[in-house]
Amino acid sequence: MIKAPGCCIDATAGTGRDTLFLRRIVSESGTVAAMDVQEEALAQTRERLEQEGYRDVKLILDGHQNMDRYFPSDSADLIMFNLGYLPGGDHSIATGAATTLEALEKSLAILKEGGVLSLMIYSGGDTGFEEKEAVLAWLKRLDYRRYLVLAEQFYNRPGNPPLPVFVQKW
Repeated sequence: MIKAPGCCIDATAGTGRDTLFLRRIVSESGTVAAMDVQEEALAQTRERLEQEGYRDVKLILDGHQNMDRYFPSDSADLIMFNLGYLPGGDHSIATGAATTLEALEKSLAILKEGGVLSLMIYSGGDTGFEEKEAVLAWLKRLDYRRYLVLAEQFYNRPGNPPLPVFVQKW
C-alpha cells in the first residue's frame, strides 16, 4: 500500500486496469488520478472503477504532456504510463515520442523523492518503434546519482513484447 496520504497518477488511463490497481493500493486518505486524451478511455475507466465501488478517482481529459497543470512538484508517489494505443481502439490515436518525452520530463518533477515512474513501452504492430527508441535514449541520459533505471524484458515472449521500465527518484 502507498503510504498515507499517497498520490498516484495513471498518465494513460486506457481501459482503466492500471487506474483500478492504483486505487486499490493507495491509502484511503490518498488520491488517484487518471489522464487520457480519449473520452472513450475515460468512460471505460470510470465504468471499471464504479463496478468496484470507487467514485473518488479524478479523471482528466487531457494529454499526459500537460500533467504539470494538475499536479504540483514533489506530489506523486507513483506515476504509470502504458505507451501505445487504447486496446481495441483506434490505432491512429497513440502516444508519440514528442508528447511522451515532455510528459516524462514533467513526471520527474512531480515525483516525490523515493517515488517511482512505471513505464510499459509497447512497440509492436503499427506504432511505437520511434517512441520506444526515443524513450530508451532519454532514460539512458538520466543522472544515475538521482535516478535508478531498471529495464526488464519478457524473455520468452515472441514478436515485439512490451518493455517494462521502472525509474526511482532518489
